[in-house]
Amino acid sequence: MSFDYSLIGRRIKQAREEHGITQEILAEKLDVSNAYISKIERGKTPINLDRLSQICVVLEESPEYILSGTNKLSNDYLRNEIIEMLEECPPEKIKLIMQVIKPIIEFNSPKG
Repeated sequence: MSFDYSLIGRRIKQAREEHGITQEILAEKLDVSNAYISKIERGKTPINLDRLSQICVVLEESPEYILSGTNKLSNDYLRNEIIEMLEECPPEKIKLIMQVIKPIIEFNSPKG
């Protein structure tokens, strides 16, 4: 199994910002450099399990969410993951995705 470190980094950054924690504060709590936190958040460096665990404790986030974008506690975890992927898509890809999902959504849906 391979991981998308840029997605993992974005989830860490989002969780950090939601808690109002700066990169400097997170780095201080983990006893690492600001540059290291920046590299993690930009997906420029892999993160080991020990460091991931420390980050999750500080940010009060589950490793499951940070690694995969899913959180079994949330009923909308797949919706959130799709939205996260769409945010990175250029307009032409979004049009293509729309053409694919529209018939699926409309299939067997009640017509009113």
